[in-house]
Amino acid sequence: MTFTSIDFETATYKSHSACAVGIVTVEHGIITDEYYTLIQPPDNFYSYHNIQVHGITSKHTANADAFDELYPEIYKRLLHKNIVAHNESFDRNVLKNCISHYGLSSKGLSLHKNWQCTVQVSRNLGYFPNKLSDCCQRFNIPLQHHEALSDARACALLYLKLSEQVDSERPVLS
Repeated sequence: MTFTSIDFETATYKSHSACAVGIVTVEHGIITDEYYTLIQPPDNFYSYHNIQVHGITSKHTANADAFDELYPEIYKRLLHKNIVAHNESFDRNVLKNCISHYGLSSKGLSLHKNWQCTVQVSRNLGYFPNKLSDCCQRFNIPLQHHEALSDARACALLYLKLSEQVDSERPVLS
């Protein structure tokens, strides 16, 4: 089990408004690296609703780098990796739209196809509800919800737990 999990928080409803990212690297089933940074969104503008969700405001990101300045580090951590996210389409779209907004290259990031999604794996195993907080509670995974690194770490641990269950349900071939 080698993969990278990712979680973005956004400043507004616009998917290119990333304001935080958490990235967790898992090698052979063990978390080996974690990365977190605040990101200054375009014009450092936040919507009230998004602030209510994650608590990040323009004061927090006033001195943070913009996405294009942080992208070399993010890109390096995701390049040619198997990516996992909880509700993968959200995080994949945030990454794709931030890259597009700043005119950056996405070569090697597999943004054209779906990543592994812990929501979908959880559903396929018959678990409901599937919010990250519900899944983490089900498996006793620590979570500070809507804090990007905590969400990415929880997603990685959840994917490991769910993968164990998927593997145990596969018939053994003789």
